[in-house]
Amino acid sequence: MRRLIDMEPDLAICGEAETAEQALDLVRTTNPDLAIVDLSLASTSGLHLVRQLHETSPTLPLLVLSMHDETLFAERALRAGARGYIMKKGAIDGLVGAIRHVLAGKIYTSENVAQNLLGGLAGRQSARNPLAGLTDREIEVLELIGRGESTARIAGTLDVSVKTIETHRSNIKAKLKLKDATALVRYAATWIAQR
Repeated sequence: MRRLIDMEPDLAICGEAETAEQALDLVRTTNPDLAIVDLSLASTSGLHLVRQLHETSPTLPLLVLSMHDETLFAERALRAGARGYIMKKGAIDGLVGAIRHVLAGKIYTSENVAQNLLGGLAGRQSARNPLAGLTDREIEVLELIGRGESTARIAGTLDVSVKTIETHRSNIKAKLKLKDATALVRYAATWIAQR
């Protein structure tokens, strides 16, 4: 991806970060024209980072680059403050175009995502992913469960109480019709492995 951007005479990478904390610091110190955010981060959810960046730098255009299912995550990323969403598998051909689109003040999504969003506005229900009924926070919790994190560690990562995480776990089980904690962990781990 870096090589694709570096080949463009009018684009330059001013920094790269491995964690959300580094990304927030880098945005403060380099004042970029655009930030490309991956949803797969070791320390926190990429959606959480998008929200943080949007809150701290509301005029900074954010382009999400992800391997995650766009039918589940693109709309969530846009709601969190992103101006575009591109799948990694389509990035070789479309990354530079997506960057230019977002830098021009437009919103970038695939045709599939655009049609789903417009269908939703028109009142048509698309084929729903079972996870579509989860809130953004529940998706974050499910992802961390799938990575093998304990309830206490998830609470620390998301800066909420253990009781809040237990409530999220309960809600996720109910929404996904999972009978117990073991089924939840199995579902979350399988979901993570399939991405």
